[in-house]
Amino acid sequence: MNSYIKDIAYYVPEQILTNDDLSKLMDTSDEWIKTRTGISQRYTVGNTNLGPSDLAVNASNKLLNKLKFDKSDIDFVVFATSTPDYYVPGSGSIFQEKMGLDNIGVLDIRQGCAGFIYALSVADKFIKSEVYKNILVIGAEVQTTQLDFDDEGRGTAVLFGDGAAACLLSATSKEKGILSTHLHSDGRFIKELGTEYPSSKYKDIITTEDVKNRKHHIQMNGREVFKHAVRRFPEVIIEGLEFNNLKLDDVNLVIPHQANYRITQAVQKKLGISDDKVFSNIHKYGNTTAASVGIALTEALEQNKINKNDYVVLVAFGAGFYWGSVIIKW
Repeated sequence: MNSYIKDIAYYVPEQILTNDDLSKLMDTSDEWIKTRTGISQRYTVGNTNLGPSDLAVNASNKLLNKLKFDKSDIDFVVFATSTPDYYVPGSGSIFQEKMGLDNIGVLDIRQGCAGFIYALSVADKFIKSEVYKNILVIGAEVQTTQLDFDDEGRGTAVLFGDGAAACLLSATSKEKGILSTHLHSDGRFIKELGTEYPSSKYKDIITTEDVKNRKHHIQMNGREVFKHAVRRFPEVIIEGLEFNNLKLDDVNLVIPHQANYRITQAVQKKLGISDDKVFSNIHKYGNTTAASVGIALTEALEQNKINKNDYVVLVAFGAGFYWGSVIIKW
């Protein structure tokens, strides 16, 4: 059996947070943010107390309604998020209960920006081994409630937004769908991007000193992340293509994780790919982490940028460092 994306949908909260809105909270401007990131706005849950499971429910209901697919036919769920509703358990079981998915299994994964790629890879293997036939793959994040909106956090606060994507991966005997997935990690750079606190390593889960030093907010070494992303994106794309005896000229569309438009441009230039073969929507959503690739794939389909038999490459890089690619024949 092969696995293929039967369809995909996304959901973002109603409230928009523009660059001008951020300029009222910290020392920044619309021009500063656009020049360095390509982002104009992002969506936020604001003060609604919505978690990633709630956003995932909305995205999943949109997907199932669009497909007219009975949720009782879903066999398994892979839920990717780096911002779970609870410290314990993961958001998967919370999502399962809210969706009313009987007692099916749910797997939580926390691969940050590469979460959707990893989730697709896991689901693909379950289907190809004929364990399940229909798997719901989720990437959902609520980042804006965790950001440092003071001047010290400017480098990260301008980047992230909230959102969710839901994809139904199904079995098929036809020669289409996911051809291969390629996953990597390098934990040497764990402190270049991430949130260290709260942590079970310490008796005091988080102290007033930690809060004062802003350790509960995401920290990022922008230059180091940029350097590694621009290296790893092309590597894992080429790895996937060579595995399938394909060349860059065979690719119809590359959908990268929407981390920073400057990263996308650098990768595109390094590979020599034309503008029409790389999809970007970071200007509207910012970096939605595990939801990013799914939201971009949904919009690419809505804009008719993907046709039958097209070769599509999904690729992501992020905290961990984790990175990976998915090669698809549509």
